[in-house]
Amino acid sequence: MGLINILLKDPLTFIIIAVPLLYSVILHELAHGYVAWRFGDPTAKVMGRLSLNPLRHLDVVGTLMLFFVGFGWAKPVPVNFSYLRKGRTPLIMVSAAGIIVNTLLAFTALFILRSIESTSGSLTNQLFFFFAHINIILAAFNLIPIPPLDGSKILMGFLPVSLQYSFLKVEPYGFFIIIGLLFFGILDPVIHFLRSAIMAVIGIMLF
Repeated sequence: MGLINILLKDPLTFIIIAVPLLYSVILHELAHGYVAWRFGDPTAKVMGRLSLNPLRHLDVVGTLMLFFVGFGWAKPVPVNFSYLRKGRTPLIMVSAAGIIVNTLLAFTALFILRSIESTSGSLTNQLFFFFAHINIILAAFNLIPIPPLDGSKILMGFLPVSLQYSFLKVEPYGFFIIIGLLFFGILDPVIHFLRSAIMAVIGIMLF
């Protein structure tokens, strides 16, 4: 169900979902650009993409898809991997940055929720719950090792160079592969497994 249906039926729930979703995606992309900059790639900084301004990150088609279909995306922060320092670490860290940030945001939301649950109203609880849930889903989805998702680039960081080039050949078709796998429900168990793994990590952090 797209966000447009939620907006028409329950504007308050729309705000509770849309605002955390928007900034979760923005912070995910910012993390890629910031870590890339720290490892030597100035592309995102030069293009003004290291910003919390939503207008710098919104993708027209991705936003429309989110509103009408329930699945969408932001404009990826540009990363020029040729600028990065030598070695596998920069590729892995830049690729994992967004997932790490989403996981930390989910942890923070659940930690706050656990701390205030007994004294705060239900609206506050609902806001932090949605924020945590959204970030866990974003982290799990992006861990899928299919180009152009982050999981594929993390995996590439561990592959031999010859296999990296073979993997890159899949990227132009990756979006259609992902849509097809989602449509037929093939990715559901993968996302469920990754989501459970992330929740287990957060559970250890909350212990």
